[in-house]
Amino acid sequence: MKRQFGIVVLALVCLSMLPLASASAVLQRGQNESRTLIGHVLTKQDDPIQKAVVYLKNTKSLVIKTYITDSDGSYRFPGLATNVDYEVYAEHQGARSDTKTLSGFDSRKQANITLRIK
Repeated sequence: MKRQFGIVVLALVCLSMLPLASASAVLQRGQNESRTLIGHVLTKQDDPIQKAVVYLKNTKSLVIKTYITDSDGSYRFPGLATNVDYEVYAEHQGARSDTKTLSGFDSRKQANITLRIK
């Protein structure tokens, strides 16, 4: 009888730990994954804008990163968290693009957002 009780207790302990192991695996996976935002800054006529400043705001921490566009108007923000929303916009010579959002629900490993300066 004592042996059966011990087996039942052991089984219950093991079963109770499954949700913890599962939650831990999900947290570790989320921490190891990241995504990249790429894109271009263009004029209304679709010409690339070199040396525009692109602003990327983490809406959770409010940290802002910047990138100065390359000669082809491209920008790149690697290593972004997968579970956070980001706002991105560009400025060049006093003009500004609309603000776009990269959602935490967007599961793409590499998102592409084009910004147009008005």
